[in-house]
Parts: sequence; C-alpha cells; structure tokens
Amino acid sequence: MKWMIASDIHGSAKCCRAMLARFDAEGAQRLLLLGDLLYHGPRNDLPEEYQPKEVIALLNARRDRLLCVRGNCEAEVDQMVLSFPVMADYAVIPMEGRVLYATHGHHACEDAPPPLCAGDILLCGHTHIPRCAEHEGFVYMNPGSISLPKAGSERSYMVYENGRFAWKRLEDGTVYQEYSI
Repeated sequence: MKWMIASDIHGSAKCCRAMLARFDAEGAQRLLLLGDLLYHGPRNDLPEEYQPKEVIALLNARRDRLLCVRGNCEAEVDQMVLSFPVMADYAVIPMEGRVLYATHGHHACEDAPPPLCAGDILLCGHTHIPRCAEHEGFVYMNPGSISLPKAGSERSYMVYENGRFAWKRLEDGTVYQEYSI
C-alpha cells in the first residue's frame, strides 16, 4: 500500500490544494495527516491563503482516504465540522514487521518517545522541520510542514511504499531524502 504523509496545513487553502494535487499525482491509497489542520496557532504567522473553511471542504471531500491524528492546534469544535476523526492523539500502524507510531509530536516526540521496540518508527509533525534520525531502539521521521516550513526547509511531505520513505518537495514532488527499512 502506498501512503502519503503530511503535517501542519494550518488552514492554508492554497497549500491544502497543492497537497491534494500531489496526493492524486502520487496515486497513494491513503493520506496520513499528522495534525494542525485548520488553525495557525499563536506562534505562527497567518499562512498563505488562510481559509480554514475551504480546507474543511477540501478535506471532507477526501474523508474516506484520510487517517489523522490530533495536533496541538486542534480543538473539539474542529471535529464538529470535519467528517473524519481528528481527535486521536496517536495511531499505531503495523508496517513491514514493525510499528509506525504516528503522532503530532507536541507530547511524544524525538526527545521523549513513547515505548517503542527496536526498529519501530516514530512519525511526528509539529516542528515544521523535515528530519530522519536513527536512535537506539527507533527511527524518528518528520515530513516537515505543508504550509509553514521552518529552519530554512521547503514545504514538504513524505511518501511510503514498499519499505521506502521518500521526502518530497510540495512544489514539484521531487525527492530530496530517502530512508529504507
């Protein structure tokens, strides 16, 4: 199964449309969103084309293909307008004989991981910085941000297929980093 993984849309309709165009172009079966879908939060500037109502409509139209975890900017009122679950703090996905533990990253994170077994993958958003790091007992991965990249990074997402993770630029879908399990 091919997965697309993205995080931190923060209400940007422009970036959400671009993400969904990449999802279609990738031919992925599922889109895993790592939180912060609609709001920008107090530490971020308004993202380009900040239109959370449009983001709601765009994501609701794809609800059958989405798996989401709650970010630090999600609130219970968001669940009232989104027609797919967004309030889970994490998701555990069996993958290639290991576990992919998906969470936003504001609680469990690279520096404070949940209990994991050797070879498991901790997948987080939150920092807006793409990253892949092997640690004793787990691998940490972050797709970066769709709308508000930080630390000089570009808008990005990840794709997983056949034991390989690829980090890609939102602008043109080019691969700039890979990791094989």
